[in-house]
Amino acid sequence: MSLPILYSFRRCPYAIRARLALKYATIPVEVREVALRSKPAAMLALSPKATVPVLQLPDGAVIDQSIDIMRWALAQHDAAGWLPDADSDTAATAGQLIEVNDGPFKALLDRYKYAGRYPEFTAETYRDHAVALQIAPLDERLQQAPYLLGRRISLADIALFPFVRQFAHVDPDWFNASPYRALNAWLDGLLESPLFHAVMPKLEPWQPGDAARLL
Repeated sequence: MSLPILYSFRRCPYAIRARLALKYATIPVEVREVALRSKPAAMLALSPKATVPVLQLPDGAVIDQSIDIMRWALAQHDAAGWLPDADSDTAATAGQLIEVNDGPFKALLDRYKYAGRYPEFTAETYRDHAVALQIAPLDERLQQAPYLLGRRISLADIALFPFVRQFAHVDPDWFNASPYRALNAWLDGLLESPLFHAVMPKLEPWQPGDAARLL
């Protein structure tokens, strides 16, 4: 194995942010699209969690958490300074934003998106809780600066962006008409970026023996 191998799924927000970081860091990667109903044995052998993304490095090491893949990629090459200094207040803020995103916000997002599976409350109730927890605070932050940590894009923007994208897609009419204009503009800017388009090609699910497809 001469290149890292990334097991991915096009629409998964965790996989999207991993691909964004790897592409930004200009790391050549063989990408293997996974059919979630028929996960390849090669991926399952690498990671017991059995979910994408999974990155196998040429030395055999495996990274199977998306935020760890992002940090690994940026440690290799970070031309625009996405990673804040480890001991800075900015790094602490980024960590807090990601923790809320990956924990309680993602739980509410899943319930909003698949409200029929969670009949305890309506989709609107789950949406309103998600707005209060994350959407409104992010919009307030973006009213002060173009990106979540200030004047330039950072790890926090890329880590959260695919989840806000998923939230917006649940009910696009509601989101587009919502008062969260700063967040809407931030999302539109990232959606229109060449980097995002570069990591979103439609690929057929990988099968053993397929020619390598590079990210």
